[in-house]
Amino acid sequence: MSDQLDRNPLNGLTKGPNLVGGFLKGLAVIEAFDGGHSRLSISDVAKETGLDRAASRRLLLTLVSAGYAEFDGKFFQLAPRILRLGFAYLRSAPLPRFIQPYLEQVAKNTEESCSAAVLDGTDILFIARATKQRIVSINIGVGSRLPAYCSTMGHVLLAALPPEKAREILLASDRKPLTPKTVTDVDALIAEFARIREQNYAIIDEEIEVGIRSVAVPVYNKRGEVVAALNVGAQTSRVSVEDLKNEFLPRLLKAQAELRQVIDIQ
Repeated sequence: MSDQLDRNPLNGLTKGPNLVGGFLKGLAVIEAFDGGHSRLSISDVAKETGLDRAASRRLLLTLVSAGYAEFDGKFFQLAPRILRLGFAYLRSAPLPRFIQPYLEQVAKNTEESCSAAVLDGTDILFIARATKQRIVSINIGVGSRLPAYCSTMGHVLLAALPPEKAREILLASDRKPLTPKTVTDVDALIAEFARIREQNYAIIDEEIEVGIRSVAVPVYNKRGEVVAALNVGAQTSRVSVEDLKNEFLPRLLKAQAELRQVIDIQ
C-alpha cells in the first residue's frame, strides 16, 4: 500500500501511558483492507501492518466475532457492519453538515457533480457530495479516496500546507502517471502549489482520468484556516477549461465565501 506509512495507526503510536496499543493494532488491521486488498490472508495482514502472524490472526478473528469481518476459511474481508464506523463520523462531524447545502446549490447551478474532501495521508477522502444524473467513468461517493498528487482537491489541500510538509506527502505517494497528462515530478508539483496559493483555485485537466477535468477551491473556517476543499468535475466533451474558470469557479468562490462565515471549526 503506497500510503501505509501515513495511514497505519501503529506508526510511532503504540507506546504511551494514555494509549491502548491493542486498539491501535485493530485499527491497523482494518486499514489494511482497501480497493486493491479486499480479501486478505493472515500473512497478507501481517505483511501490511508489520504485526506478527499470531497477533494478526487474533485481531482478524476478533473482527469476525464482532461482525466487522467475514472469513471463508482462507481469506478475510470486511463485512458491511464496518460501514457503521464511517457513518458515525458523517453523523457526528459538523463539517459535512455545514458543507452539504452549499454543494447542493453549486451542483444545481452548474448541472454537474460537486464534492468536498479532506486530506488523509497521501489521499483525499470525500466527506460530502452532490451528484447529477450523468454517465461518468469515475464512480465516487462519500468515503471514496483519490490520490492527492493528481486530483484538484488534493492540489488545493496540499497547497495549504507548508511546502516541506507537502513535499513529504508527495515523496510518500505512489506517483504513477494515471494518464499521459499526469504530473508526477515533485518539484513541478510544489511549483504548481505555489501558483494555487496565489490564485486561490486549482484546475486538473485529464490528469486523473482521460475525459475528466475539474476545478477546486479551498474551504476556510472563520480563522482563515483551510479545513476542506470543494470541487466541480465534468466531462471534457461538455465543459472546457474556460468554462471551468468562467462559469464554475465563480460559483465555487461564492460558496467558499459563504462557508467562511459559518464554519467555526478546525
